[in-house]
Amino acid sequence: MKRIFFLLTASLFLFSCQQNKTTEAVEATETTTNEEFPFFIPSEKPNRPLSAAVERNYDAYENIRPEQSELYTQFKYTKLKGFDYNGGDGTITRRDPSKVIYENGKYYVYYTGRKSPVRPVGMSRAKEATDVIPSADWDLSDIWYATSEDGFTWKEEGIAVPRPPKPEPGWRSVTTTDILKFNGKYYLYFQAFMEASGLRGDFCPVSVAWADSPDGPWHHTGKIVIPNGPDGSWDQFSIHDPYPLVHDGKIYLYYKGDFDKRPELKPSKIRMQGLAIAEDPLGPFVKHPLNPVINSGHETTLFPFKEGVAAIVQRDGQEHNTIQYAKDWVNFEIASITELLPVAGGPFVPDAFTDTKDGRGITWGISHIINADGNWNHTMLVRFDCDLSQDIHDDDMKHHHYNYSPEFHFSHRLNGKQKDRIKKQTEALKHQE
Repeated sequence: MKRIFFLLTASLFLFSCQQNKTTEAVEATETTTNEEFPFFIPSEKPNRPLSAAVERNYDAYENIRPEQSELYTQFKYTKLKGFDYNGGDGTITRRDPSKVIYENGKYYVYYTGRKSPVRPVGMSRAKEATDVIPSADWDLSDIWYATSEDGFTWKEEGIAVPRPPKPEPGWRSVTTTDILKFNGKYYLYFQAFMEASGLRGDFCPVSVAWADSPDGPWHHTGKIVIPNGPDGSWDQFSIHDPYPLVHDGKIYLYYKGDFDKRPELKPSKIRMQGLAIAEDPLGPFVKHPLNPVINSGHETTLFPFKEGVAAIVQRDGQEHNTIQYAKDWVNFEIASITELLPVAGGPFVPDAFTDTKDGRGITWGISHIINADGNWNHTMLVRFDCDLSQDIHDDDMKHHHYNYSPEFHFSHRLNGKQKDRIKKQTEALKHQE
């Protein structure tokens, strides 16, 4: 009996201890749950209920704070030396620069160049365009190039790829080019216009020219390498901004399409980006079955980063003003949200063609500014600098916002229709008194 009594007593004691431990654990959990969110943000996701916004901080981004991410930056801009724009009267344009490459001891950039006797009449008046009167800023253009020893002062070298004779692709205008170096040769992909922009929108496919040297001579292939999609598809009209990189021994060419045109919406079209892949620079290119692979962005600006690829996504779409990343080069996620992103950015990407598995990122490039000097037909090239690199850390480029001047804010003023609407609203309120 004594032995049975001892066993019962011991069992009750152990059960009581276990119950106390369970109670203490529950109380500790409840205490943690009811605590305020800590002043110093935990690097690991706290084991407590979180709001959707804070939970997203841990689940959707690589870091808790944007400045901790290599794919977050502010952008700085510098006016370039060496380019004349004829007083900004719209008769000369330089726009849509390519990636910058470094060859023969200097930097090279290729871009859309137009020098016409008159300024463009505008896409809405495209029927008035002639062989010497452009419709849009990029109509009647050739591909020009410039070189630089420091990236700030440039020497315009002249036309790299002229418009080919009619009826070859691009006979009306060759624009928005980008560069590829592959197996010792150079390739310039470009939008090949065969009509004045504005007649049917901005309709064009992509063609390509090649050379043995970055200085040319460049040879037109006379072929369409990225065709427009079939009727009813997202890229049936526009194959814009061809942007080649080398990955897995193949050419990964990203491009933009304009679609979902609805006059009742502003803007009337949406822009998204697709991908076409080829083993040879001259094709055939196969469009990816998941196209479009980026749901926003007005132009293509990408660079290898770590084992994947990063994209600067500016202007247009649900996810504009973001920098995105795709580890598999196809499925992009937002890495950071920022502002004042370069328009039509062509970065200096040293490992664009090396098939790297550890992309180092970018620190600068060339972009353009439209509506320069308040003239919609005057576009100019500028330099942008940033810190989207694994190799530097510039605290001055990791700030969270810009301080815009009052003049900048006031330049975004109400138009006449908006003033009339506000006046009528105020008058309606007075009548209700």
